[in-house]
Amino acid sequence: MAKKTVADIPASEFKGKKVFVRCDFNVPLDEKLKITSDKRIQAALPTIKYLIEKGARVIMASHLGRPKGEVKPEMSLKPVQQRLAELLKLEVKMASDCIGPEVKQLVEALKDGEVLLLENLRFHKEETKNDPGFAKELASLADIYVSDAFGTVHRAHASTEGIAHDLPAYVGFLIEKELKFLEGALTDPKRPFVAIIGGAKISGKLEVLKNLLNKVDKLIIGGGMAYTFFKARGTKVGNSLVEPELIKEAKEILKAAIDKDVPFLLPLDHIVADKFAEDANTQEVPRTTIPDGWQGMDIGPDTIKKFSNAIKDAKTIIWNGPMGVFEMDKFATGTIAIAKAVAEATANGAISIIGGGDSASAVKKAGLADKMSHISTGGGASLEFLEGKVLPGIAVLQDK
Repeated sequence: MAKKTVADIPASEFKGKKVFVRCDFNVPLDEKLKITSDKRIQAALPTIKYLIEKGARVIMASHLGRPKGEVKPEMSLKPVQQRLAELLKLEVKMASDCIGPEVKQLVEALKDGEVLLLENLRFHKEETKNDPGFAKELASLADIYVSDAFGTVHRAHASTEGIAHDLPAYVGFLIEKELKFLEGALTDPKRPFVAIIGGAKISGKLEVLKNLLNKVDKLIIGGGMAYTFFKARGTKVGNSLVEPELIKEAKEILKAAIDKDVPFLLPLDHIVADKFAEDANTQEVPRTTIPDGWQGMDIGPDTIKKFSNAIKDAKTIIWNGPMGVFEMDKFATGTIAIAKAVAEATANGAISIIGGGDSASAVKKAGLADKMSHISTGGGASLEFLEGKVLPGIAVLQDK
């Protein structure tokens, strides 16, 4: 799936050219509309700076939040404009829309090396509907299209898929890095290859589990999803989270693991609570003895030891989903311990890839983000990639 990147375009060809860059500036804002984390803006900088240095006229576009086709001032990209200007040490012009006469005027006025930020793409319902007319309007602004918003490439939207039918379309450096790590793990991993899959539910990860069973040497299961597997084995799980409609699929996955001779590691013990709350009463119990009325909230110490040993010698690690209700400090111990085990394996030469979303938050909470090889910027996109799905926003880009 090797795609042409911005680096494949001869540098001399950028001068005077208008380049439309789809970024992911969907940053968290507080109630005063101040950015609480600029990680996504920072992630876009290598591509933007490269284009500026080459003399391109850079048009940046993104969504923020879910305005559902309405103009919502609290979801404006204005805070992003200010932060970009600080980081780039440049004036960042901003349009009050992403299409229309004013936008065209601002684009035409751009000089080599100047940058323009368009307003939130999702203020137009045509964006998420991948409306061909809207995509053509976006494409009419530029000579070249660069896709660098990995968090959106699993969606066929006008700015991620539609636009690439009307312009020469390339990959930016952020997506190039994402693909290098994810493709490398799935197509040619260093072994042993260990996948750690957690989170609350199996339902979003069924296809991931099936796909990974054909590729990994060990599969570690934690989080709420483990209890559906226990239920499938006939083990009592008290009030723990179970998806009864997926017990049949859970049984099939357990059988596939045996057939393929892939160790399928489930927790040995649990930290259970009498209610889903930070101030709950808790106890540590073996895997088969969760009391009635209690629910699993985290993995126990024996499980931490078992999982950490399985991770220790790994050479490729994919981790998607926490081991417990890590948002509550009381139940974050297991997730933080696994983050430490992954960090130690990485220090010993393993390649560690952390899925976006909760897994990324957990690693940051543990203070170990800089100890991992790669933290994906797209939770949904990385999950669909691990399922083996074709991502529409990648498929449409030029092949090498």
